[in-house]
Amino acid sequence: MSRYLLPAAGAVALAASTALANDSTATTGAGGLVLRQSADIDMVSEDLYVSVEQIRVHYVFRNRAARDVNVTVAFPMPDRDLSAMRESDVGYPSDFHTMVAGREIIANLERHVLARGRDQTALLQSLHIPLAPDANGTGRITAALAGLPAARLAELRRLGLVDVDEYDQGQGMERHWVPMWTLRDTWYWQQVFSAGRDLVVDHRYRPGAGSSAGTPLAFPDYRASADGRAEAALYCADADFLASLDRRSRAVGEGAEFGDYRIDYILTTGGNWRGPIGDFRLVVDKGDPRNLVSFCETGVRRISPTQFEVRHRNWRPSRDLHVLIVQPYE
Repeated sequence: MSRYLLPAAGAVALAASTALANDSTATTGAGGLVLRQSADIDMVSEDLYVSVEQIRVHYVFRNRAARDVNVTVAFPMPDRDLSAMRESDVGYPSDFHTMVAGREIIANLERHVLARGRDQTALLQSLHIPLAPDANGTGRITAALAGLPAARLAELRRLGLVDVDEYDQGQGMERHWVPMWTLRDTWYWQQVFSAGRDLVVDHRYRPGAGSSAGTPLAFPDYRASADGRAEAALYCADADFLASLDRRSRAVGEGAEFGDYRIDYILTTGGNWRGPIGDFRLVVDKGDPRNLVSFCETGVRRISPTQFEVRHRNWRPSRDLHVLIVQPYE
């Protein structure tokens, strides 16, 4: 088991964080809610559950002001780099649900397209190009791009919005235009925080856990490399964790293989709240008693064969949560 040194959970926010998992699926880190103006509001408590299948957060907020406060509450999604979908799978958080005082809220969506640091939303909308992939990927976008005049496509390429793939499928060279922009979504709604009252907010979603077909840290040569040392530091995969991984490898025999999952959760948002989190609880669930788990935290306590708990009082987070779960193959 690792020596946990953890991230923190301050005003939970969502930021764009992409951690590439070797040779497979990448993961982007989501976090919690952001109050854009919150000088009067405390986070009394946060109860955070993290697993490969689901992240759940239970908040209690309190308005310390003598008046009701109407606040924009936002959940910014991780940036989606559509160019990354060109050659690999990317795990993005999905299936978001938020309950306020026991009732599900209907949020508004603010969507922007960025390329080379510039907002190009209006341009793509004027050309009737879908801004975002659907459940089947970028097919609708590429089909719409294929219908544009050559001069327009050249302009979009110059702006960094598209690129072209050329390949021969036996019937001559074919060209396929692919999206290269970054999609930035933010869900938001207006929320009244009554004077002197607590407000309960519950939030859940699938984390879009990244995975690898093999675990690079199982190989001593990789551990000794700069990338290996950086990965071990990110997940606090210390000597105890690596020794457990080695013992598991020896027990299975030569050629043993492991899969892994990586879960990122953005905890750091600094000054979004009036004060520190009054009562913070984190539970990390590794899913199967045979799995290995490593993440950075202090004061970790095992509460079940698969779950590990961390508690803090009057806490301001200073870094984010990165969880590595190693799963032996049968």
